[in-house]
Amino acid sequence: MMLFSQRKGYKPLKNIIQKDNIDEDLRNGLWNCFTRFYKKLYQLDSLYNEYLLKLLDSIWDSYFKKPIDTIPKISEAYNFLRTYFFECKWYEVYDFIEFILNNNDFIPSYLLIEFARSCNKVLERENSAFRIINNKYIIEITSEEEINAIENVLNLPNDYKVIRLHLEEAIKLLSNRESKDPHKYRNSIKESISAVEAICREVSGKDKATLGDALKAIAKNNVIHPALKEAFEKLYGYTNDAEGIRHALLEEPNLNYEDALYMVVTCSAFVNYLIQKSNK
Repeated sequence: MMLFSQRKGYKPLKNIIQKDNIDEDLRNGLWNCFTRFYKKLYQLDSLYNEYLLKLLDSIWDSYFKKPIDTIPKISEAYNFLRTYFFECKWYEVYDFIEFILNNNDFIPSYLLIEFARSCNKVLERENSAFRIINNKYIIEITSEEEINAIENVLNLPNDYKVIRLHLEEAIKLLSNRESKDPHKYRNSIKESISAVEAICREVSGKDKATLGDALKAIAKNNVIHPALKEAFEKLYGYTNDAEGIRHALLEEPNLNYEDALYMVVTCSAFVNYLIQKSNK
């Protein structure tokens, strides 16, 4: 909700996307989300603190990579985490949140989902360029429609497991800020295209077909709009040579995050479109 002071112009509206930084409001909001999450873990087992002890063990062992016999008492550990959170670099805030969401199978899933959703509300409110996808991965994205397109594929039933796994791997590569692999973006793009290939083979009934051949078979059955068929044939031509060998893409020297994100979103939307059309 826009406040009185913003409507009247006494306070400026936030109109700059926070991409390479985190301002005080955003950092405070995300910390508040973690604090509520931390307190709820405590309330689950206030006698033995089993959940919190496992959480701290996980953070010290796998995130900080410090000896676990240096973990302070629970009240002191909270203060330690608070100091870290407010002093670390902006991208380490996202690293910390993403770690919590992905490395704690012992925590009830509903609490992790609640934590992810509360963080997303803050990210949206404070104009962050990032969102949490599927309650797990933090990637640079600002459109609600794009988020929905990706999450729809990630939540497909097991009938579409191969497609889901390809896209999940594409997102893992895209969201891995620690990786120094120079090929991670092109590998992410390859996984996105593989998801499209998989759905095209599924719909066309041609298990061994290339994307180009599968698209032609689908078009003959009027499942896909001709304009979309042409667009993805061009995309196929960019990523493969005439024999269907995926090397043209590997020779592109300047693939970056934006290219990989575009492919994740575009391929997700196409997978959703094709599933809906084929089910009619």
